[in-house]
Amino acid sequence: MRKRHPFYLGIWTLGLLCGWAGHAFAQGTTSNTTTPPAAVTQATTDEDDAKPQPVEPDYRVINLPTTLRLPRHGGNFTLTHRFNGDLTEGSFLDQLSTLFGMDNGASIGLEYRYGVMKNLEAVVFRTNIDQAIQFTGKYDGWRQKAGSLPLSVSPFVAVEGAINFRERYLTSVGATVSRNMHDRVEVYAVPWIVMNSAAGTGEYRNTFALGIGGRARLKPRLFVVAEVTPRLGGYTPNDAAYGFGIETRVGGHVFQLNFNSSQATTFGQLSHGGFPDTLYLGFNLSRKFF
Repeated sequence: MRKRHPFYLGIWTLGLLCGWAGHAFAQGTTSNTTTPPAAVTQATTDEDDAKPQPVEPDYRVINLPTTLRLPRHGGNFTLTHRFNGDLTEGSFLDQLSTLFGMDNGASIGLEYRYGVMKNLEAVVFRTNIDQAIQFTGKYDGWRQKAGSLPLSVSPFVAVEGAINFRERYLTSVGATVSRNMHDRVEVYAVPWIVMNSAAGTGEYRNTFALGIGGRARLKPRLFVVAEVTPRLGGYTPNDAAYGFGIETRVGGHVFQLNFNSSQATTFGQLSHGGFPDTLYLGFNLSRKFF
């Protein structure tokens, strides 16, 4: 039986997700034509998507996606930067001579996400690793609410391709599940499947991965973050990639200093794992436009 190309699977799934989200949005706006009661008005105010979240300042943990919502027609720009120098090599003086890997170049990614409609984001991301471009659709349809829903859930689908989206196409489908604990800690589980994750090896194989991450608020604008991405089956080269860091929020900006066992930033790259005996210095810088 002929396998479906992962690029077309991703486009089909992305279209289905967008159509479903649009239908849900239309139903929500047309089913209530009368003036809402005061309780409903208050709930709507409390769920303002542009309101800063105490323990979820950004759309990434480090590389894993969060459940943070983007307002309709709002935007967010993110720069990911991973220096090429391995911090585990040489002595302290060796590292100091290269400014802890800064002299060795870097792997850089540029991302922009846009709020297409309420709860629906469209994301484009490019990294200079393999000149990969990744397109993602994310639906933030389920939000944690006291007494009704204990978790937030944001399904996503992504399609990426190397050499400026001209070859080695991969499709990722999954969801971010999060739990906010007293506005002090947010924990994440991100199960997803990457189809054609072995692209470039001559084989068609898939990878099942489970990202696990968390963010803790030390002060109102100071956080620590950590994540690890074990693979559960399929094509699983190398060891699970991991990272940790510290970040701060200043107005619409979020700056994060991080350390990673891999320079991976796309879903497909994360599925390839990392190296436990390496450590790369890096940072994320993001800016909200709403």
